[in-house]
Amino acid sequence: MKINCAVKKPRVRLLGILLAMVLLVAGCEGGSRVDTKREQPQTPSAAELFGGGQLQAIAYGGYRSATRAVVPTVEDIKEDLRILAGLGFKMIRTYNTQQFDETRRIFLAIEALQAEDPTFEMYVMLGVWIDCAGAWTDTPNHDEEDLLANQREVDAAVEFAKAYSNIVKVIAVGNEAMVRWAAAYYVQPKVVLKWVQHFQALKQAGEIESGIWVTSSDNFASWGGGEASYQTPTLDALILAVDFVSMHTYPFHDTHYNPAFWNQHSDVPSTRDPQADVSAAMARAAAYAQDQYASTKHYVWRVDPGKAIHIGETGWASRDNRFYGPDGSNAAGERQQQLYFELMTAWARAAGIVLVLFEAFDEPWKDAKNPGGSENHFGLIDGQNRAKRVLWDKFDAGRLQGLKRGGQPIVRSGAP
Repeated sequence: MKINCAVKKPRVRLLGILLAMVLLVAGCEGGSRVDTKREQPQTPSAAELFGGGQLQAIAYGGYRSATRAVVPTVEDIKEDLRILAGLGFKMIRTYNTQQFDETRRIFLAIEALQAEDPTFEMYVMLGVWIDCAGAWTDTPNHDEEDLLANQREVDAAVEFAKAYSNIVKVIAVGNEAMVRWAAAYYVQPKVVLKWVQHFQALKQAGEIESGIWVTSSDNFASWGGGEASYQTPTLDALILAVDFVSMHTYPFHDTHYNPAFWNQHSDVPSTRDPQADVSAAMARAAAYAQDQYASTKHYVWRVDPGKAIHIGETGWASRDNRFYGPDGSNAAGERQQQLYFELMTAWARAAGIVLVLFEAFDEPWKDAKNPGGSENHFGLIDGQNRAKRVLWDKFDAGRLQGLKRGGQPIVRSGAP
């Protein structure tokens, strides 16, 4: 009988079939192999994209549950990218290369969307996570790096840059990896400098596309815009080595940690005209961020006159139940978020500065034990598919019509 004959076939053939099935599934959901030899279509260089400061960019994480163990599927990410493209974003910023499988799936999702529609555009500012030795333990060693983990991150970034040279436009070595309040993992600038120089050498050797920009994305103080202890010869060498400076600014957090600008007047919380008072407070917050940019520029240009400086991350949470909520600075809120983004976006465009907004969607894993915590609420769209106030104009204009997340439509939030 045919069934019996099939059972008696050599085991090697059966194993071959099983292996093929495994590879097929891995390819569909972002397996570990990357084809680095495929011919890629020509797309704008980083210099062309960042030139003029009109590029719309946003930090992206697609995790929808309270743990990163549940990685978004390619289809999940395609939904998200359709939404972001509908809102006008052309670049997303990521944070890891290989610790989680999301980044690989992002590239698969972009390719799938481009196959469906050749005019679809989405580029990636590829984050390479950098840790010190003993990071995330009780005994971090900030003078040494976790070489094995960092090498894996770097190697994966090189693979992605080779395989997706039409999509990867920036490689960012480390995320707030030098600022000392990142006590769980920060490293000395020499570590970041080493890896930046490594990527630059690969560009010069033709191993990765020369049009990719290399930077590190860090707090404004880490780039010399704050206290003098950060202003070292090693930092100066790093400034010279990067293609542009990617600085972070967060007046939101400083409404608690450095609140003088926020509490400058008695209008937060309001006792007179709530709307006018919130507007005044947010104007001060935007000015505070712009001052941090100016102080960073002052130092960077002393080292490398004319060096491009863009804002690699800034954001405002729409909700909090601790430091930034009603019992704290009262800074969190959808109206505050809307005003901050509007003020900062207008300023950045006028100044020719690219602004990477933080972030696209609320991510509940960031403070899983406290669902009301601010870290879970920086997104433009919340976990119930509600477009926050900052998106109301675009929502009303139909920019999100027909787009879904988790199979459900995007709706308008009911925030006051």
